[in-house]
Amino acid sequence: MRSILIGLRLWIPGSPLRGAPERRTRVAVVAALIFIAAIPALAQPRPVPATCTRDLFQNEAAMRQRQYRMQQVATADQATQCVAWRDHVAFMQKARSVFATCQSGRQREENVGQMDQSLADYRVLLANRCGGR
Repeated sequence: MRSILIGLRLWIPGSPLRGAPERRTRVAVVAALIFIAAIPALAQPRPVPATCTRDLFQNEAAMRQRQYRMQQVATADQATQCVAWRDHVAFMQKARSVFATCQSGRQREENVGQMDQSLADYRVLLANRCGGR
């Protein structure tokens, strides 16, 4: 508490605590106060759209269909694979958005992280085998 009061005192013109090192302290104290004031807002859960239960269910079903589709084109010609991979990237971007919007905590982190990694992998695949088209 004393350090906060000293930090607040740094703002007073003519204070004996003013000067170059004290300005850094003042900035640090102000930043700490702003952070402390923001903690309750950060701790509040994000509002979840009412459609999330449905969206997550549809996401899961669509992911199974996509997995089947990717298995089907595994032995197809290059042009067919490129079309399927581009379509899959578009789907994964939408699916990632559902996870990011409708999930929270560790589950959200894991699913969004997996989607980000898969998207990166498919983008490399598209660049290497499909000319990035």
